[in-house]
Amino acid sequence: MVSDDIVIEVKDLVRIYKTGEGLLRRKKKETLAVDNISFQVNKGELFGMLGPNGAGKTTTIKMMTTLLLPTSGTVSVMGYDVAKDPYEVRKHIGLVLGGEKGLYYRITARQNLRYFADLYGVPLSERDKRVDELLKRVDLMDRADERVEDYSRGMKQRLHLAKGLINDPEVIFMDEPTIGLDPQAARDARKMIKELVDGGKTLLLTTHYMYEADELCDRIAVVNKGKVVALDTPRGLKSLMKDMSIIEVEGFGIADKEIEVIRSLPGVRTVSATLGEEKQVLRVQVADAAEMLNPVTHVLEGRKIIGVRVKEPTLEDAYLWLVEGNA
Repeated sequence: MVSDDIVIEVKDLVRIYKTGEGLLRRKKKETLAVDNISFQVNKGELFGMLGPNGAGKTTTIKMMTTLLLPTSGTVSVMGYDVAKDPYEVRKHIGLVLGGEKGLYYRITARQNLRYFADLYGVPLSERDKRVDELLKRVDLMDRADERVEDYSRGMKQRLHLAKGLINDPEVIFMDEPTIGLDPQAARDARKMIKELVDGGKTLLLTTHYMYEADELCDRIAVVNKGKVVALDTPRGLKSLMKDMSIIEVEGFGIADKEIEVIRSLPGVRTVSATLGEEKQVLRVQVADAAEMLNPVTHVLEGRKIIGVRVKEPTLEDAYLWLVEGNA
C-alpha cells in the first residue's frame, strides 16, 4: 500500500558531462545526460524507470545515491539532500547494480559481505547472522567460501543483491537487478523484490524487461533522451494504446528492408522485430487492424509466415510508442 509520505524527491535534475576533444583535449564537449527530470517516490512504493540505453537512467540513479553530483536541480532521500548530506543519505539506502563491477573478486562471497557490513557500520553482534541470512536468501550458502572470481555471472548478480541489503536499508535502488540471471533465478529475485516491498521497503528499479516492470511496479517513469516522457501506473501507460491494436506476425526469412517498408506504411505507428531460437516475430502497432492486415501481409509475400494474429497492446508496446516519438 503506497502512503502519502515522500521518500525520494527529484526536482529539475540536470546532469551534463564534459569531455575533452582534440589532440590536447582542450576543446570541451558537453553531453546532456539528464534533462530537467522531476518526480517523487512514496514510502512503500516500487517505482520503475524504463528507457533505452543512454536514456539517463543509470546517471539519475548515481545522483540519487550520492555517486554523482547534479549539475543543477536537487534530490532528497529520506529528507536529506544528496549533495549537502551524502553521509546521511548513505545510512538509509542500498544499491544493487547490474553487471560485473562493485565486488571484490579475489575474496569469498562471505568476506565480501562482511566487508560491506563493516563499511556500513553493521554491529559485529549482528554481522555474521545477517551475512548468513542473505547468503541463504540468494542461494549462495553452499558457495559462500569460494572466491568470487570463480562465480558465474548469475552468481555474481545474486551476490550484488545480497550486498545491497546488507545494511537493512529503508530505500533500495536496483539498476537492472536480474540481468544475467537464468529464468528461475530471475523469478526468485522478483519474488524477493516483492517481499521487500511487502515488508515496508521503498524500491526504485530500472529494467529492460517489460514483463518484469509490469509485474512489479506500482508506477513507472519512461525516460528517453534524458527526459521523463511519461509517468503512470503500468495500466495507465497501457491505456495510452487504447485506440491501437497489434498485428503480430510469426515467420522466417523476413528481411530488414521489408520491415522498413512496413514501418513506412500509412497507419503504422511502430514496428518491433525479435529473433527467437526458431522464428522471427514482428509486432506492428496500427490504429485499424482490419484495415492494415492486408497491406502488412502483402509486404511479406514470399516469406514463410507461420501465423498472423491481432493482439491487445502490452506495456512493451506502450513503451516503444513513447520512446519512438509517439506524436
